[in-house]
Amino acid sequence: MARCGTVRYGTVWHEAAALEPAPFRHAVIPGFLAGAAFAEALRDELLGLAFRGRHNDLLSLRQIELEPTIDISCAKYEYTDVLLCHDDELEGRRIAFILYLVPPWEGRDGGTLDLYSTDGSDVPLAPLQVSEVVSHKCRLSVSGWFHGPAELRPARHTEAPLPRSPHIPCDHEILYEWINPVYLDMDSQAQIQEEFEERSEILLKDFLKVSLVVRLDLICQKGLQGRQKEKYQLLCEALENKGIQWSSRGPANKSKEMPLLSFRLYEAAEEGTVPDTLKTFLRLLRSEALFLLLSNFTGLKLHFLAPSDEDEDAGEGRAADTAGHRSPKPEQEEAEEPSDGSPCEPDQADSTGEAQDGETQSSPGGPVCAGELRRWTHGHYTLVHDTQATEFALDLLLFCGCEDWDPEYGGFTSYIAKGEDEELLTVNPEDNCLALVYRDKETLKFVKYINHRSLARLNKHPNRTGFWDFSFVYYE
Repeated sequence: MARCGTVRYGTVWHEAAALEPAPFRHAVIPGFLAGAAFAEALRDELLGLAFRGRHNDLLSLRQIELEPTIDISCAKYEYTDVLLCHDDELEGRRIAFILYLVPPWEGRDGGTLDLYSTDGSDVPLAPLQVSEVVSHKCRLSVSGWFHGPAELRPARHTEAPLPRSPHIPCDHEILYEWINPVYLDMDSQAQIQEEFEERSEILLKDFLKVSLVVRLDLICQKGLQGRQKEKYQLLCEALENKGIQWSSRGPANKSKEMPLLSFRLYEAAEEGTVPDTLKTFLRLLRSEALFLLLSNFTGLKLHFLAPSDEDEDAGEGRAADTAGHRSPKPEQEEAEEPSDGSPCEPDQADSTGEAQDGETQSSPGGPVCAGELRRWTHGHYTLVHDTQATEFALDLLLFCGCEDWDPEYGGFTSYIAKGEDEELLTVNPEDNCLALVYRDKETLKFVKYINHRSLARLNKHPNRTGFWDFSFVYYE
C-alpha cells in the first residue's frame, strides 16, 4: 500500500524525508503511518463514508469534510476525475498536508500532483493541479491546511478580452446563402422571439442551409442520383484544412513553467490563415444582417431598426424584415444606413475590454460583438474566477464536428450564478446547432474539462479528435 503521491521532478532524499525547495518548499515523507495494517483499515473506513460529489469548472471528484473545526477533508478521485490548475489562495493558508491511501500507483494512471513554477517572482502560493485519473484505480487522500498569519498577495492576473467591433455593412443576401430558410421566415422569427423572451435561451437546430448538388457522374441504370451537400458540411471540410494555424489559449499542457495562472486552455484559429469558406462565415457572424436577425430572434436592440422597449410599449415598433424590405424611417436614419449591395468590409475593431467590477460597459458607438473560432480536444477547458467581470450580453455558439459526442466527455458550456456551483443551464455540443443564451451581470459561464472518455469517440471517427465551435458575444 503506497502512502505518498508522485511529485514529478528530481527530489533530494535525506534520511526519513525527501526535501525540495522548488518550485516552492515541499517535502515527501514515505511510510508516514506506522504499519500497513493501520493504513489499510483507515482506507476501508474512509471508503465507507458518504462522499459528496463535487462537479464544477475547476474539479470533478468526491469529497467529505472529516472535522468541522479543523481544515481537513478526504477526497476520492476515480476514472476521469481531476482538479485543474489553481493556486489554493485562501486567507490564512500556509502549509498543506496530504496523506495518500492508494494502491500501487504509476505515472500512467494519472492522478499525479503537479506543482508548477512561476516566472521567478515571490508568489506565496504557486499553481498546482491533480492531473486526470485515467485508470480505474481509486486515488484516496486525506488533506488539509495549517493556518498562520496572512501574507500579502500579488494582484491576480486578468486575461485580456477579445477585441470588440461593430457590425460589418453587408448585403442581406448573405443570410439566404447560408441560413436555413425556415429561420428567415418572419412568422418563425416571431415564434422564436416569444420562446427566447420566456426562457432567455434557445437552440436552433439545422441552422445552416442545405443545398442540392447534382453529380452527373453518378447517373447509372437506376436513374439520376444526387447527394445533399450542406453548407454545414462545407464548413466542416474547411475546418479540416491543414493550413489553419491554431494558437493555444492558456499555458502549454506539459510545461512546468507557468508565468501566469490561466483560466482557459483551448485552441483558437488565426483568422488570417483560414480558407475562404471560413472567412465568409466569420463575416456573416459579424454582419449587419445577422445583427438584425439576432434582434428579431431575441427582442434585443442589436440593430437600429430593431424596436426598443419604449417603442413597443407605445405601439410604435417597426417590423425589421431581414429580407431587406424595411419599413419607413426618418430621413436621418435613411441617410445613415449603408446601401444594399455594400461589400462586407470590417470596421475598425474596438479593443475596449470587459467591464470592470461587474459594471455594465455601454457601447457609445452602438451594438458590438467579439468572437473567435475555437478547437476543442481532450484536456481543454475554461474556468471562471472571482475577478471575472460580467455584463449583460448575448452568447452565440455554433457547433461543428460533434457527431456522437457524449455529454460525459465534457466540452459542454455551463452557466452558473456568481458564487454558486449549481448549474443554471448546460449547452451541449450538437452538430449544426445554433445556441443563443442571454446572460445578466450575475451569470458566469465555463466550458467543462474534456476528459479521457472522449478518446473512445476515435473508434467511430478515427480522424476526429474533438470538435469546433464559433463562439461570439453580442452587446447592445
